Amino acid sequence: MLNARHIITPDSLHLVATVARLGSMAAAARELGLVPSAVTYRVRQIEAGLDALLFDRSARVARVTPAGAALLGEGQRVLAELDAVARRVQRIATGWEPELRIASDSLVAQRTLFELCEAFYTHTGAGQPPPTRIRLQRETLSGTWHSLLDGQADLAIGVVVDTPPQAGIHAKALGEVPFVFAVAPHHPLAAAAEPLDDAAIWPHRIVAVADSTRRSSPGATVGILAGQDTLTVSGMPDKLAAQLRGLGCGFLPQCLAQNHIEAGRLVAKRTMRAARVSRLNYAWHAAAGQQPGKALAWWLKQLESPQTRAALLVHH
Repeated sequence: MLNARHIITPDSLHLVATVARLGSMAAAARELGLVPSAVTYRVRQIEAGLDALLFDRSARVARVTPAGAALLGEGQRVLAELDAVARRVQRIATGWEPELRIASDSLVAQRTLFELCEAFYTHTGAGQPPPTRIRLQRETLSGTWHSLLDGQADLAIGVVVDTPPQAGIHAKALGEVPFVFAVAPHHPLAAAAEPLDDAAIWPHRIVAVADSTRRSSPGATVGILAGQDTLTVSGMPDKLAAQLRGLGCGFLPQCLAQNHIEAGRLVAKRTMRAARVSRLNYAWHAAAGQQPGKALAWWLKQLESPQTRAALLVHH
């Protein structure tokens, strides 16, 4: 058997992942610019070297076997670590990260995030933007925290406060977001007697935000009663839009809902439940004994400002 280091290479992991994603050797060959026989031969080489069947070829679709799934799962971690090594080397050489990946919860104001990006691109004053590329990704609920833990982000803004401590990760308070239960004026609950109890809310569809975590365990859910009809959307702006249309009820961040309440497009309702407040953090990777790269250091400096933290939670 060949040494595993000769078999499990970034190229071979990418090839296996492409076949698994597309479901066939031929489709993978088209995407990779190869002939199908070359892909088939390379997959067989990998299987022979590992003495394991990676794909079940008994059907028209190439299905990943348990061994193949294990290789893909571990391989993703290997590739992420290789990317991290490359970023560390470049950061040590120049002080600037090649890329800074920022995950923000859908509770965070995108407008303020873009204003920070604009300031970052112009802050050197040398006529050239910093050499670091910024990658923004929108997350929801535990997905914001998991994106940092799983190496998908370098900085996470809007992490729930009750996250467990983790080695190599620092966190600071971002702020609090109060919520208000609101419905459209034509929704049946708009005219219901207050305070609303669960028995009054349960018959009506609730609009819920899907947890964006990529982990196999179920994501977090907030405010849904057992057996309640649910309309699930991808983020807080979509939840607001759905409730404005009367598609359901539910709690909304007061900073998002207040203007619509004042304009009569939403009706705030008191409930029997305790007031809901989300306490949020921002968190980042911080290896022991290492200073953050220049790009991350710039963002962390901005987040030290109370005005910036408030704007990230209010200026929607």
